[in-house]
Amino acid sequence: MNPRRLKWGIWAVVVLCYAVPYALLRDVAHWYGSFLFWGIAGLTIILLNVLMTADFNDRFEE
Repeated sequence: MNPRRLKWGIWAVVVLCYAVPYALLRDVAHWYGSFLFWGIAGLTIILLNVLMTADFNDRFEE
C-alpha cells in the first residue's frame, strides 16, 4: 500500500476517534451506538497496524 495513503488513513482514524464520540454520538443514549463505533475503530486500527508492519524484516535473524 502507498505509504502516503496509509498516513492519511491513520490521521483520519485519529480524528474520527475524537470527533465521533464527542460530536456525532453525543446525544445517543443507547450503549450500542458507541459500541459499534469503537468496534469498527478497533478493527480499523488493527488493520492499519498490519499494513504498516507488513514490510518489516527481522534483521536479527541469522
